[in-house]
Amino acid sequence: MFRRRLGMVSTRSRGNETGGKVQHHNVFRRDVHGLRAVAVLAVVLFHAGVPGVGGGFVGVDVFFVISGFVITGLLWREASATGTIGLRRFYGARARRLLPTAAVVAVVTMIASAILLSPLQVRSVGMDGIASALYLNNYVLIGAGVNYFGKHDLVSPSPFQHCWSLGVEEQFYLVWPLLIVGIAWVVRRVRRVGAKADATVSVRPFAIVLAVVAVLSFGSSVVLTYVIPPVAFYSLPTRAWQLALGGMVALTASRWRRLPFPWAVLTGVTGLLMIGWAATRFDAATHYPGVAAAMPALGAALIIGAGGAAPTRGVGLVLGSPRLRRIGDLSYSWYLWHWPVLVLAPVVIGHPLGLTARLAAVLLSAGLAALTLRLVENPLRFAPRIRRSPWASLTLGGASSAVAVCVCAAVLVQTPDPVGRGPATASMVVTDTPIPPGSDVAAFDAAVRDVFGQVQAAVAASLRTTAVPSNLNPPLTDQFAQQLAIAGHGCLVVLPFDDVQPDCTVGDLTSSTSIALVGDSRAAMLDPAFQRIATQRHWRLQMMAKAGCSITDLPVASEFNGVAELFDRCPQWRSQVMARLAAAPPDLIVVSSARAYDANGAHTMVPGLHMYDHAWLDSLTRLVRALRATGARVLVLGPTPDPPAPVPQCLSAHLDDALACAPTRRASGKDASGMAAESTATGAGGGQYADLTALFCASERCPVIVGNTMVYFDSGHLTHEYSELLAPAMGALVERALAGN
Repeated sequence: MFRRRLGMVSTRSRGNETGGKVQHHNVFRRDVHGLRAVAVLAVVLFHAGVPGVGGGFVGVDVFFVISGFVITGLLWREASATGTIGLRRFYGARARRLLPTAAVVAVVTMIASAILLSPLQVRSVGMDGIASALYLNNYVLIGAGVNYFGKHDLVSPSPFQHCWSLGVEEQFYLVWPLLIVGIAWVVRRVRRVGAKADATVSVRPFAIVLAVVAVLSFGSSVVLTYVIPPVAFYSLPTRAWQLALGGMVALTASRWRRLPFPWAVLTGVTGLLMIGWAATRFDAATHYPGVAAAMPALGAALIIGAGGAAPTRGVGLVLGSPRLRRIGDLSYSWYLWHWPVLVLAPVVIGHPLGLTARLAAVLLSAGLAALTLRLVENPLRFAPRIRRSPWASLTLGGASSAVAVCVCAAVLVQTPDPVGRGPATASMVVTDTPIPPGSDVAAFDAAVRDVFGQVQAAVAASLRTTAVPSNLNPPLTDQFAQQLAIAGHGCLVVLPFDDVQPDCTVGDLTSSTSIALVGDSRAAMLDPAFQRIATQRHWRLQMMAKAGCSITDLPVASEFNGVAELFDRCPQWRSQVMARLAAAPPDLIVVSSARAYDANGAHTMVPGLHMYDHAWLDSLTRLVRALRATGARVLVLGPTPDPPAPVPQCLSAHLDDALACAPTRRASGKDASGMAAESTATGAGGGQYADLTALFCASERCPVIVGNTMVYFDSGHLTHEYSELLAPAMGALVERALAGN
């Protein structure tokens, strides 16, 4: 990605844009080389948590523009002169330059991770390492829904996470030459001119196509930033506009060179100020990339363009300084090394790094980069026998990636399953006695207190257990099976664009007592408990749930969040559910939902969430009132805790101290005043409210293991096993709700 070659820019002078003799001259663009240094410094300082560089992640955007500028110029000049591109030579040069260095860093990182990290983390890192070696890591992150700005308090992030940008670059290198060749072929066919050079000498067709790519890509990036943020952040299609922007600067280089000197200096200064403003003013709360990404991308384009007229004066004088050029030499290796060192150093030391230690880690990674440049990058890059043969270059690059893949795969195979180190522990046992029909409300209240008291006792006892039980149920490696279980055999609507709620009715279909469980994935995770109690009590149970959709009608105050709602089809699904409930009202509607929705109808991955705010409370009242209008009783379940990290990964890293993964009540979202407000809002709509805190938390902590049962399989969804253990509690709540207010 961040290649030393980017500083060497071959440009051409033309008599005019559409014809005339082509003249070649090579100019070493020190300003472009220095701009690479600025970009890598921004990224490294951001990852090191240096105050004042909260937007340093924009350095990657700058790199994309630089790559688009250099590669497009290189390809277009060859295509315009010869009518085609030497693809073997092009791909060979990229392979020789990039793949061996990346493979060396990947192998060292994987071996270090196998030594330092827990088995479950090693497995995850191994998969990331394989994806990174194949330059597909960006799409793995998309599939996992990884938030680039997510916090990592208890579980280390993947040391390969930063390789998403390398994936974008490599995919760009694969596609872009074919695009340029395709444009050249179309131009020749349209003009039907015999001489290839004359057929493709005009820059205009190339510029038009790149402009179209840029517009479409930028539009999709802006929309998807609000609809599916990981896709917007990590994918090539939503980043292509930055590469195309750099390409358009390359195609219009002759026009940039005609800028008067004062205007060129002003343009360059403006571009640098734009990058600096973004790097210091943006932060994790910025909707990114979206419209905001235009600031650093346009800044980089202005600097590169202005440098064509004044490469050694103004901003060019600063960027072309020897120190920045030396950092530019290290930028590719430094980028590769800095993140693994920052991720793994706290594991070596045994505690999080302070600012001084993080800066020391950054300097250590710079030293590793210097060694890699001296021992790997330059020797292979400039080896005469390899440079002369595209096939040798391709073979070297392919073999390097294959070695990295094999090492990661070997570590995966050899990594054992993580097993608890504590003594075997008995499972929680909860008993209940059904209350005879016709009993007064006090009897049902007493039954709820009794069952909740049993669970609370087990939860409190779990806080005295530190080591993970050796008979933990489910195993730490059972996450995939848990994800399948929560899907409820197709009952949970998962796909964003799907609004069809399947008919999922279980229990005694002829029963006179019917229950509907409604909500999002937090409702689906309780389905095992409700299914068990429905079978025992001979109730008719229907589940209706859609992942990521609030059952409440939160107002959509943002146009872009309105687009997200339309894409997710939450309103359509919600209307369908409400229509079904109105057409065939059950005796009781149980509502369970995440509180991860703000007043704009957005999920927590979008900054600005205010839990228990007035918009949520008002929408809750409206929902309960609408459900009550069907003639059914309504029970709203309070929130369940949200651990700060995926529980299996956290426990795998803390087998001797499970309490390290147990959040406090407040940190887990169990806000007493917020739940009191929810109870009031529910009552205002005519419904009943159940505080579930006692089922998960004791005193000020919420353990993630109760008895020998793991409570969560990720960062908040209950395991199938723990959900089933809560069946008596859910049954008591349902019977109490059916008994009336």
